[in-house]
Amino acid sequence: MGAVPVAEESGPAIAGKVYLVGAGPGDPDLLTVRSLELLRRADLVLYDNLASREVVSLAAPHAEVRYVGKKRAVHACSQGEINRLMVAAAGAGRLVVRLKGGDPYVFGRGGEEAQRLAARGVPFEVVPGVSSALGVAAYAGLPLTHRDHTQAVTFVTGHDVEGVDWASLAGRQTLVIFMGLLSLPRIARRLIKHGLCPETPAAAVRWATRGDQEVVAETLARLPEEVKRCGLKPPALVVIGEIVGLRHEVEWFDRLPLRGHSVAVTRAASQAGPFCRQLRRLGALVLPLPVLEFVPPSDWSAADWAISRLRNYEWLIFTSVNGVNHFLERLERRGRDLRDLPRRIAAIGPATADRLRALHLRVDLVPEQYVAESLAGALEGRGLAGNRVLLARAERARDVLPKELARLGAEVDVAPVYRTILPDSSVGLARKHWIDQAPPRWVTLTSSSTARNLAALVPPDRLRRSRIASIGPVTTATAREFGMDVAVEAETFTTDGLARALCEAAQGSSG
Repeated sequence: MGAVPVAEESGPAIAGKVYLVGAGPGDPDLLTVRSLELLRRADLVLYDNLASREVVSLAAPHAEVRYVGKKRAVHACSQGEINRLMVAAAGAGRLVVRLKGGDPYVFGRGGEEAQRLAARGVPFEVVPGVSSALGVAAYAGLPLTHRDHTQAVTFVTGHDVEGVDWASLAGRQTLVIFMGLLSLPRIARRLIKHGLCPETPAAAVRWATRGDQEVVAETLARLPEEVKRCGLKPPALVVIGEIVGLRHEVEWFDRLPLRGHSVAVTRAASQAGPFCRQLRRLGALVLPLPVLEFVPPSDWSAADWAISRLRNYEWLIFTSVNGVNHFLERLERRGRDLRDLPRRIAAIGPATADRLRALHLRVDLVPEQYVAESLAGALEGRGLAGNRVLLARAERARDVLPKELARLGAEVDVAPVYRTILPDSSVGLARKHWIDQAPPRWVTLTSSSTARNLAALVPPDRLRRSRIASIGPVTTATAREFGMDVAVEAETFTTDGLARALCEAAQGSSG
């Protein structure tokens, strides 16, 4: 959609609506259900610097997404421009999501924006988010309240040190300071001057709830120097109070098996979500790097010919969830439905089988190992001689299965129902991960196509800076063809098996 003009605030009658939405502290899984619903309906998303990029990526495909963030010295838009953008878009009848890190009403200027919208007669709604203070409390092991230690919590901004009455705050039990890291030496001096014990426990936390979360804990007097020594940079929150001393007892996030490990996920964006969530729950910093995009095959003639003769087949074989989805979409387009399918269906792997069962289709065969060779072996002895078999799969795939089925006497028709291409975004993401910043510790490969496309994106000398984790022997073989040194291979050829293999390798490297 076209860009929204930054118009004057006088204009047409308001027909749209603005939602001031909290994006949460960083972990996209902490986004509220209401926030996700609005992102998927939005026409325009205006997001801040602290809104997680993974949260932003959840916006509707049709939505215009615009960065309007403000850092300490660089402002993409002034507050006045943001206000005018919201009013103009709502006046044009658009659903606007103003996406803010944490909660809109906790040091997020949400109150100011709500005032402006109300003054201009723009309908709006405020959707709370998990505040970064609560994210710090949960993920850094800093319970902000505790019956034995503190009954009061004070949130304060450190942006304007001179404008805060530090004398009144020095007696508070727990302080959470937003935007105060760069001013921490002055803040600590003022608090100590006004009576707060220099030995009070304190901690600074950067990127709370994310896989790259950093925590620096010390006494109040020594924390500024420790922050400097560790090179901790904004954005970060500072927590001061006796509850910081509980961290060694109740901290849980740092104990997760993939904590401190960055993992690039090369699966297609349409499929990567569950695997990314699984890795985040294990503590990893997940770096989405979709090197695949699924598109229709170059030629539908083979699939269309087979669909017109489905009742001639004894077996229909699927090798992936993508094959199921694309084949059934084409089936419907050709005026057919599930009643026309062959009476026996085989699937390679549990994910493919589960997709078929979700459609209330019985799966007659799933091999013990999720590769073509195993499926061919499982079909041996089932009287394939003289039977017609339809194999619905990717346009470019190994010839092992059709050759093995033909050896068993089957008449095999291969119907390409999709092909894979490199997404336009993958080039920039590959450059970011291997050139502009430190490379990921791990790269996961979940198919031969991911290995092939990754090799086309990243020069071998740079790719060697990361460790390769493969979903199984077929993918491993392809990776090695392209000069990749595979460090880890899953024993069970699924994303669950790959996650287990990563955890075992991470624990072995830290043992």
